[in-house]
Amino acid sequence: MSRLLLAYRLRLAPAPVSSLRLRAMSSANTTYEHILTSRPAEGVALITLNRPKALNALSTPVFTELNDAVAAFDRDDAVRALVLTGSERAFAAGADIKEMKDKEYSDVFKNKFLESWSLITQIRKPIIAAVSGYALGGGCELAMMCDIILASPTAVFGQPEINIGVVPGGGGTQRLARAIGKSRTMELTLTGRNFTAAEAADWGLVSRVSENVLEDAIAVAATIASKSAVAVQAGKEAVNVAYETTLAEGLRYERRIFHGLFATHDQKEGMAAFAEKRKPTWTHS
Repeated sequence: MSRLLLAYRLRLAPAPVSSLRLRAMSSANTTYEHILTSRPAEGVALITLNRPKALNALSTPVFTELNDAVAAFDRDDAVRALVLTGSERAFAAGADIKEMKDKEYSDVFKNKFLESWSLITQIRKPIIAAVSGYALGGGCELAMMCDIILASPTAVFGQPEINIGVVPGGGGTQRLARAIGKSRTMELTLTGRNFTAAEAADWGLVSRVSENVLEDAIAVAATIASKSAVAVQAGKEAVNVAYETTLAEGLRYERRIFHGLFATHDQKEGMAAFAEKRKPTWTHS
C-alpha cells in the first residue's frame, strides 16, 4: 500500500481536475518503522499505517511512532489538518495479540497498558480517518479516536474481542455507544459480529462512504486547512465537549468559545471579508 500511495495522483478540492503526487517526508526528520508520513496538500499531513504483513495490527511500538508523528504535526504551524489511513486491505485489522497474550494482570494494570493508545485524542488539530478494508478491534477504536471517519465500501468494522475472551480496552464500548447507541453497541460487543461501511454510515458512525476514500479524506482535510486554524481548533474542542457534559453546560461552553473568538484577528478578517464580499486572508491568529 505504501508504494501505491506514493504513486497515487490525488484530486484536491476545490479544483476538479488538478492533482499532485504525494511527497514523501518524515515527521520532524524522523524515519519510522511502522508508519509513513507525507504532505499531500497545502496544510495537510498524511499518516499511513505500514505493517502490510500483519494487516496493520496495532501494538505499543506502532502507537509510540503514531503518537510521535501526530504530536510533531500538532506542533507544526504549517499543518492544519491530518489524515490517518492504512492499506486497501486493512486500515488496522486489530491489536497485535502476540504482544498481549502472555501478559499478567499486575503487568497491564501497573504499566497502564493501552493508556498511551488514546493520546492522539488529545491533539488540537482535526484528524480524519480514511478507512478501507478491516477496521477491527483496536482498528475500529483507532478510527473512532479520529474526529471524522470516511469509509470505503470495502470497510469492515467490528469489536470482536469477545471471541478471544476479553472486551474492548481502547475505548470501543464507550465511543461506540456514544456514536450508535446502547442496543447496537451491546449486540456488537457481546456477539463480536462485524458490520459494514453501509451500516456504519446508516448508524452515524462514519461521515460517509466514498469510492475514493483517501482522495476524499485529503480533500476534506484540505478544505479544513483552508479555514482559520484558530476557529477550526475551537470548533473541534466545542464539539468534543458535547460528549463530555450536559446540554446546558455544553451550550454555555460553546458561547464562551464563540465569545473568545472575537479576540482573534481571524474573526475581524473573516467578518470584514464577508461584509466586503471578498475572500478572507487568514493569519491563524
